[in-house]
Amino acid sequence: MAKIKAFSALRPTHDSAKQVASVPYDVISIPEARELARGNPQSFLHIIRPEIDLPSAVSEYDDAVYAKGAENLKQFAAAPYSHQETQPAIYAYQLRMGDHHQVGVYGLVSVDDYKVGHILKHENVRPPKVADRTRHIQEQSAHSEPVMLVFRDSDAVTKLINECTLTDPLFDFTAEDGIQHTIWKFANSEQLVDAFSQVDPMYIADGHHRCEAAWKVWNDGNIPGSDYFPAVCFPVSSTQILPYNRVVRVGDIEKLIQDIESLGILHRVTNQATPQAQGEVCMFAQGQWHTIALPESERQGIADQLDVARLGEFILEPFLRITDQRTDPNITFVGGIRGTHELEERVKSTSNAVAFSMYPTSMNQLIDVSDAHELMPPKSTWFEPKLRSGLLIHLFGNHESSCCR
Repeated sequence: MAKIKAFSALRPTHDSAKQVASVPYDVISIPEARELARGNPQSFLHIIRPEIDLPSAVSEYDDAVYAKGAENLKQFAAAPYSHQETQPAIYAYQLRMGDHHQVGVYGLVSVDDYKVGHILKHENVRPPKVADRTRHIQEQSAHSEPVMLVFRDSDAVTKLINECTLTDPLFDFTAEDGIQHTIWKFANSEQLVDAFSQVDPMYIADGHHRCEAAWKVWNDGNIPGSDYFPAVCFPVSSTQILPYNRVVRVGDIEKLIQDIESLGILHRVTNQATPQAQGEVCMFAQGQWHTIALPESERQGIADQLDVARLGEFILEPFLRITDQRTDPNITFVGGIRGTHELEERVKSTSNAVAFSMYPTSMNQLIDVSDAHELMPPKSTWFEPKLRSGLLIHLFGNHESSCCR
C-alpha cells in the first residue's frame, strides 16, 4: 500500500510562479545555473544552487553554500511574491511538451515506504551527492524539490485527476524552454489518500539521490515532519523516457573502431545518428557516425539485457577498461533532450573522444528491473519533460515558525 499525504505548501504567488520556478538542481552545471538565474533574483536556483550567489572559487560543498541556501529560502518565504498555505492539500501537476502531456499527483510520500520497498529504486546512488542533498535539506529544514515517481495506472486515481483538471488552476505558465506547467489543487485530499491505498508499489523515475537524502535526514535526526517528502506521482502510461547518451575519452580511436569491427557488429560511416530499435547504438568518431548492433548479453540479470548494460559488456569493459560507469573519469553523460548535435560538439571539443547515441530504455524495462530488485547501470533513463522546482515546498521541523508569515 502506498501512502500519500497532504501538506501546507510554501509557494510562489500566482503571478510570480513563472519567475520563481526553475529547472531541477541536477540537470544543469553551475555555470548554466548562473546564466539562467542572471537578472532574476526570484529564481529558485538561488535556493537549490546557492553557490551561484558566491564567488566562483567557492566549492559547491563549502559550508557557506548550505548557509546561503538556507538564507535564500528564508528571504523567499518572507518576500511578497511567496505565499504560505494554511491548509494541507494535494495537487495535480500537468506537464505539456509539444504533443506530449502527462498529469500526476503532487503530495507527500513516506520515507518508510521508500526504505521498506513500497517505493522501488532502479539505480544506485553516489554517496557524495546524497551527502550534499542531505546537507541542503538539513540546513533549510525543507524539502525544496519533489522527486518523480510512477505507478501502474489506476482507474480511481485517473478519475480524480480528470475531475480536478476541470477546475481553475493554481498555476499555469509556459517556461522559457517551451514546456507548459499547470497545477491544480484537489478539493478533497482524502479521496486521493484512499485511491492511493490501492497503489503498490511506486517506482522512482527521477530523484534517487533526493529519496535517499530524505531518508537520511529522517533517520539521522528524527525531526518532526521529515518522515514525509514531496513527490509527483504519474501513471506509467503517461510518461516518456528519452535516451541517456555517453561521451567517452579513449586512447586510440582507430583501434577502438577496429576492435568493435572485429566483433562483426560495426557498420562504418553512416548518416544515422539515432538508433532505430533496441539493441542498436550509433557511435560518433573521427567526424563520422557508425552503427553498432549490440550482441545479446551473456549475463543472467534482467538489467543486463538493457542496451546501456550491453554497451558496457561488449565495448566499454573489454576495449576501454571502463568497469564502473558511475565513477570512471573518462565517461560523461548527456541527456537525450540535448540532441545528437550536442554529442558531435562535445566530441569535437574533447581530445580523443567518441560518443554513443543510445536507444531509450522503456518503462516496462524499468518496472521489470525494479520489481526484480536489480539496479540499472547509472544514467539509464532520462525522463522528459522535467518537473520545475520551487512551485510547492515542504517545510518541516522548526523552520516553518521561524521563517514563514
